[in-house]
Amino acid sequence: MYPPQPSPVSFEHLPDGLGVGVAAPRLTWTLPPGSGRQQAYEVEVDRAGSVRRTGRVDDDTHVLVPWPGEPLASRERAEVRVRVWTPDAAEPTAWSGPRAVEAGLLAPTDWQAVPVGAGWDEDPEAERRPARVRKDFRLDRPVAYARLYVSAHGLYEAEINGRRVGDETLAPGWTVYPHRLRYRTHDVTEHLTEGANTIGAWLGDGWYRGKYGFDGGTRNIYGTDQALIAQLEVRYRDGATLVIATDGTWTAAPGPILTSGLYEGETFDARLHDPHWCTPSAARTAVDAWTPVRTGRRDPATLVAPMGPPVRRTEEIAPVSLTRTEDGRHLLDFGQNLVGRLSITADGPAGTTVVLRHAEVLERGALATRPLREAYAIDTLILSGEGPLTWEPRFTLHGFRYAEVTGWPGELTADMVTARVYHTDMRRTGWFECSDPLVNRLHENVVWSTRGNFVDIPTDCPQRDERLGWTGDIQVFAPTASFLYDCAGMLDSWLTDVGLEQLPDGTVPWYVPVIPGAPMWTPIHPGAAWGDAAVLTPWTLHQRFGDIGLLRRHYPMAKKWVDLVERLAGPTRLWDTGFQLGDWLDPAAPPEDPAAGVTDRYLVATAYFAHSARHLGRAAAALGQAADSDRYTTLATEVTEAFRRRYVLPSGRMTSDSPTAYALGIAFDLLTPEQRRDAGDRLAQLVLADDARIATGFVGTPLICDALTDTGHLDVAYRLLLQTECPSWLYTVTQGATTIWERWDSLRPDGSLNPGGMTSFNHYALGAVADWLHRVVGGITATGPGYRDIAFRPRPGGGITWARTRHETPYGTAALAWELTATGLTARCTVPEGARAVAELPGCPPISLGPGEHVLEGAAISAVAV
Repeated sequence: MYPPQPSPVSFEHLPDGLGVGVAAPRLTWTLPPGSGRQQAYEVEVDRAGSVRRTGRVDDDTHVLVPWPGEPLASRERAEVRVRVWTPDAAEPTAWSGPRAVEAGLLAPTDWQAVPVGAGWDEDPEAERRPARVRKDFRLDRPVAYARLYVSAHGLYEAEINGRRVGDETLAPGWTVYPHRLRYRTHDVTEHLTEGANTIGAWLGDGWYRGKYGFDGGTRNIYGTDQALIAQLEVRYRDGATLVIATDGTWTAAPGPILTSGLYEGETFDARLHDPHWCTPSAARTAVDAWTPVRTGRRDPATLVAPMGPPVRRTEEIAPVSLTRTEDGRHLLDFGQNLVGRLSITADGPAGTTVVLRHAEVLERGALATRPLREAYAIDTLILSGEGPLTWEPRFTLHGFRYAEVTGWPGELTADMVTARVYHTDMRRTGWFECSDPLVNRLHENVVWSTRGNFVDIPTDCPQRDERLGWTGDIQVFAPTASFLYDCAGMLDSWLTDVGLEQLPDGTVPWYVPVIPGAPMWTPIHPGAAWGDAAVLTPWTLHQRFGDIGLLRRHYPMAKKWVDLVERLAGPTRLWDTGFQLGDWLDPAAPPEDPAAGVTDRYLVATAYFAHSARHLGRAAAALGQAADSDRYTTLATEVTEAFRRRYVLPSGRMTSDSPTAYALGIAFDLLTPEQRRDAGDRLAQLVLADDARIATGFVGTPLICDALTDTGHLDVAYRLLLQTECPSWLYTVTQGATTIWERWDSLRPDGSLNPGGMTSFNHYALGAVADWLHRVVGGITATGPGYRDIAFRPRPGGGITWARTRHETPYGTAALAWELTATGLTARCTVPEGARAVAELPGCPPISLGPGEHVLEGAAISAVAV
């Protein structure tokens, strides 16, 4: 039997340690089973045989521990391992397994590469045929190891000697390109051979210069060039080095991709493709057609390493049905609304054209493409006639459940078409299920909408001509997302861009990165709930992942936002001027005006002002900023009092007699105890008066179940959750939804599509109720940063007889499985090593729990270690 040992360390929020972008990456490890809590640790760092140990460090921290010793230099590699001391052991544990970390290129002077792309003239206003670039080179002695540091203006897929480098998609992703362009580090040692070699890359427009955005879209948002930035560094076994960087010696040629766009789709002519194009054995005639590249400029100081995982293929789904129409088209249903693209295997005469169209839903038996607006989502393959070809597009993604295939040569069978699912490859960390199958499907829909909209940035929708990083959507959804997935690195990166796009006066844009938009969004105005993402999202991530460094990095952005709102509100402390979206997509709002809800939009704005000021005060306290904490806590109190004076009537009613108004007052702690009681009662009355149908939009929906629960109306919260009539969460499930809809009635009861021009079937915002499922139905709540302190507090109701919830916290697995039996509620609780918990079961006194598994039974609760 092996001695106990901690897990291998991880670095920052990264899936591995290759190419980290910080010289002193923080370390995280989990404790061995049965260890309880850590008393001390020792870290060992092996730098090319030079070993340094910290010695015993008396500290119980093992999440995001500061890097020990000297920072890493660019390209420097080290192996790290850890051992710990625990209370019941006289000796430390065994050492963890070693984990390698290697710095990327940390200084601008490390870069020799310049952008290279097509050398021919292009019309910047037209759709341009993408180029491929390549370079031949020789290695004259055995290679010890090699690294490729690579990015692009646009999108790229790199190859060496005909073998693809890496497996990410839509690289390098979407950042605020003028300030931050990601590069990725690849170990390409095994790609190389002694003698002749070839490196090359496919290029695509992507977000950089493709046509993107609503209202017809905009081309060349960041530039007109399409270019690779790559630096191959080879170290020979004798210690010599060779650098192959993109420069004027590379060559370019038009590729077999004729057109490519994130919205439009992709057209590929297999007749123009030489599969050996990126090998030394490429056909001579093809090589002769390549011409010198045009070089560009890029400030290397803007090249940054990733903070999270890339977009990858994560799943493949076969069609559940295939129907041939009388005119020869084929309609495929994949049974799941997903984000990705089709992989097909086709064989036919040269010039045969196969067209793939995509849509989320059907209308009268045909693809419903109207909701896509100008995102045509059409992929086209032109066959070469040289035998079976398996193909999928490279530089586009679609949101779809259904696909239509036209022009197929011969008989199409289900095994010839596969839907490949793509999204940011975050580690899954949260699971929930219960005795109600409709609720389980609702939760699964939330998971699928998270997957489909976490595509490098957190988007609103994945299918139509939009797909933008709306700040309000992630502000309300971050608690749910951070339970389901380890999204800390991805959202930390996106928040960095929010800070870069923040206006000098503190205004936070509606969506980030900022691109040209409709007059409604341009010029940028400050808006409540959306701009508050600057404060509330970093706080959520700090609470869920225990990352004080993340909170510190984004604190200046949060402070600028609250200071701006304070100026806008003035001495009245009421934010009652300017453009606001209010309770966006209130079901009472007309389809053509989603902001025209029943709740006073300035009530919403002032409530968020108080809420963000309060959380900014908490953030300041966590960061040791005592003066700021006092200032913003006082400000929150002043705004709260102003809110009561303006929006709460002497009768106890609110000036907006709406569920969202009462939910805000309760959930944001804006009311006196007496007002809170009255607000809870009135909220319950309003919900029941409408037979527990949803009457809230983006702002009220994430709060309403908590507001009912916390004011003694748990039964009403369950009625709201379990309603199946429109509008409701489960209405969408009964209509066959497999993702969360943008509108409560995106598909109406008569089977027609909502007539609004803004109708998506994959929007995560209204799925924020899953956070309530995790905490109240499932019963797991973080009461300390990173789940180091946990409350097991299930609140059964609604006829649900059991629930199982599990979350992989930074400290390890937290889980709760409860069941109603003839004698009461039985619960099995799992507390991670290094954490502590309190179980608060209905009708029973709280009980403290240490690490391990515990069974709690009956009315007289006692903890029994398992």
